[in-house]
Amino acid sequence: MTTTIDANGMDHRTINERIRSADGKCLVSGCCGQRFIAAGMSDKDITIDGIPGNALGSYLNGGKIEVLGNAQDAVGDTMNNGTIVVHGNIGDAVGYAMRGGKIYVRGNAGYRAGIHVKAYKDKVPLIVIGGRSGSFLGEYQAGGVIVILNLDTPDRKCVGFFPCTGMHGGKVYLRSECSDVVFPKQVKARKATKKDMDELKKLLSEYIGIFNLDENEVLSSCFTVITPDSENPYRQMYVAN
Repeated sequence: MTTTIDANGMDHRTINERIRSADGKCLVSGCCGQRFIAAGMSDKDITIDGIPGNALGSYLNGGKIEVLGNAQDAVGDTMNNGTIVVHGNIGDAVGYAMRGGKIYVRGNAGYRAGIHVKAYKDKVPLIVIGGRSGSFLGEYQAGGVIVILNLDTPDRKCVGFFPCTGMHGGKVYLRSECSDVVFPKQVKARKATKKDMDELKKLLSEYIGIFNLDENEVLSSCFTVITPDSENPYRQMYVAN
């Protein structure tokens, strides 16, 4: 059973009340910029036909949100569990401080994707961007995995300026040789090994299925792996030797 909610003219509180009271799946239509949709929810299966506003799925604790078009800023802000799928592009700060769950974006991401992403106990958050990412990707990343695939414009840089600034945990995969990307001194950037690619294949399995992509085409390209240079990467930034 699917409950259809016409969001035209509704504020986010009313939309969320309708979602919470619904049994089974929810289809939210006519969404146009309402913020905080599904904030703090769990065990809901929500499809959004429209453009949700900022902080979609913030503090999400389970379930699934699927956006058929674009989404705005701070999707998955501080989310703990669950899956968010965006079929279009996404705004800035996707996955801000998330500590669990998965965010899959078919298109491009704005600035500061994955800022402050962290791992928590057995939770390893995952962000996969099918297009490109803006500047400050993975800023202050403390855990989890971020993947940038750059599927649609491989002739352009996969990331903007200052990727992985302040990174002190986790891992980033970039589908590029990154000869045109400048990384900060506190991280290591290297070509992916077979072990890395085996891990990446597992991480991308669900994403590839959702968006009906060719696995061989996605994985046959060169990938660059970025990790912190040490357990205390800030030392070289703030401590005199």
